[in-house]
Amino acid sequence: MSEESDSLRTSPSAASLSENELPLPPPEPPSYVCSLTEDLVTKAREELQEKPEWRLRDVQALRDMVRKEYPHLSTALDDAFLLRFLRARKFDYDRALQLLVNYHSCRRSWPEVFSNLRPSALKDVLSSGFLTVLPHTDPRGCHVLCIRPDRWIPSNYPITENIRAIYLTLEKLIQSEETQDGFPIRIKAVHIVNEPRIFKGIFAIIKPFLKEKIANRFFLHGSNLNSLHTNLPRSILPREYGGTAGELDTATWNAVLLASEDDFVKEFCQPVPACDSILGQSLLPEGLTSDAQCDDSMRAAKSQLYSCY
Repeated sequence: MSEESDSLRTSPSAASLSENELPLPPPEPPSYVCSLTEDLVTKAREELQEKPEWRLRDVQALRDMVRKEYPHLSTALDDAFLLRFLRARKFDYDRALQLLVNYHSCRRSWPEVFSNLRPSALKDVLSSGFLTVLPHTDPRGCHVLCIRPDRWIPSNYPITENIRAIYLTLEKLIQSEETQDGFPIRIKAVHIVNEPRIFKGIFAIIKPFLKEKIANRFFLHGSNLNSLHTNLPRSILPREYGGTAGELDTATWNAVLLASEDDFVKEFCQPVPACDSILGQSLLPEGLTSDAQCDDSMRAAKSQLYSCY
């Protein structure tokens, strides 16, 4: 009986101790393992100011800035994810943080594109052959995204589904370190073939309003595939574009995307608070609000994506 009484007397104190224990800190993000070749490490050092010996220090500095300035921002903080933004802004901490904020602002401001963004929700677009990624990279190591607007039938689904598929593809591509430049991604060139004559007139009107660097990345080839081949070698192009790499294969890339379903569900299919409640006052010029930034980010992303057509 006394043993039972002792047990009863000690139980409340044990429970009280348990209630007063501090919660365990969140687990640390997975450690980064560099997968770049020696040539790419050298290229990153020369072009992006990325020093392997300082890489983890720089990532931790950006992580600390996010936690301090945007403690409620729902974002990944692992090394590989933050490196995307550092590389896109040549390891300038402030600009990398601004890009990260804009990235999330855009996602929250354009729900018709980013809500439920996963491969299984875009099977109609994928099966239409609207876009694919060629199996071989160009001589610079860049992936080639092939978009065929003629495969879109407007009565089947809205144009936003095409934009969702493009974004999904870009997100998948930048999971590889070798493609990380900005988007964080940078479009090196846009080659347009078999465009109607009116398109050239429209582009001539739009071109003066583009930044020179961006305008110079557009190449209009018409039906002249020889012109295309001066930029993209025939060895990486499918037969449809005068290449020697066989028939255009869309099934392989579709399978790659569909196999990544769980990754996209985790990243894009979780409930998130509204943009202004998370981001607060962003890094803006005086007089602008975070709502304005969200709108600007959304417009910027839309213009970039529509330019792929």
